[in-house]
Amino acid sequence: MTRHLLRDDDLSPIEQAEILDLAVELKQDRWSQRPLEGPQTVAVIFDKSSTRTRVSFAVGIADLGGSPLIITSANSQLGGKETPSDTARVMERQVAAIVWRTYAQAGLEEMARGTRIPVVNALSDDFHPCQLLADFLTIREHKGELKGLTLAYFGDGRSNMGQSSALAGVVAGMHVRIASPIEYAPREDVVADADRIAKTTGGSVALYTDPLEAAAGADVIVTDTWVSMGKEEEKLARLRDLGAYKVTAELMSLADPAAIFLHCLPADRGYEVDAEVIDGPQSVVWDEAENRLHAQKALLVWLLRQQG
Repeated sequence: MTRHLLRDDDLSPIEQAEILDLAVELKQDRWSQRPLEGPQTVAVIFDKSSTRTRVSFAVGIADLGGSPLIITSANSQLGGKETPSDTARVMERQVAAIVWRTYAQAGLEEMARGTRIPVVNALSDDFHPCQLLADFLTIREHKGELKGLTLAYFGDGRSNMGQSSALAGVVAGMHVRIASPIEYAPREDVVADADRIAKTTGGSVALYTDPLEAAAGADVIVTDTWVSMGKEEEKLARLRDLGAYKVTAELMSLADPAAIFLHCLPADRGYEVDAEVIDGPQSVVWDEAENRLHAQKALLVWLLRQQG
């Protein structure tokens, strides 16, 4: 059966750990795995602009011996004249995998149903599983074992990063706190899925409206931009609604003294995070950005192994 990564709970705890272990190995020996030797091609599709995702996938595919085929919505029929499932059926005869950075999660799900090759969610409006693999690789490097750690996410809990933090965190057996206004809380079905998984892993997910309470004793503090692509018209409302959830030095001081700060970037200093935090000694955002490369390489290697 073809395996895909469309959302974080597509991986079991064992599988998530296998990918992170492989990412550690690939970071230590960058060219040790060459499953795309030939070279085979991986289609990398962008409906949204990108820096880290484009660079890390293009470089990673090349590191694995392959050739990245970068496609944008402006130079393809996808989303216009052609459906995701038809696009996948065309591509599967020519490429080894499809990576798609898009808007609607439904398009990724349709694409995955229509193909025999792996489909990777490089970001959707609902989930960002590749980023969480990079985040967890970074946390492992700085904190050791993931299980039992407390991760606190601040801002828009219904964003792709908020919802992926909840799911990936409980898969890893972490205690996840989502701090946001009620109207920005993760979707109820996502929280229900996280609760169900947590019962099997020893993790937990909890929703907070008080950011100071959520920060207390946390091992990892996470935030993301408040104004995602496609939501620029909401900027003033979001700045008003989410202002109390800015990650400041005061908020960091409430976390564990050895806590680390994560942000998937790009960051808007002075809005979701103060410069003294993201540029301070507890910030590991540059390790996190590099680890997109190693985590995504590991994911591709793992998915291709499942193909047999």
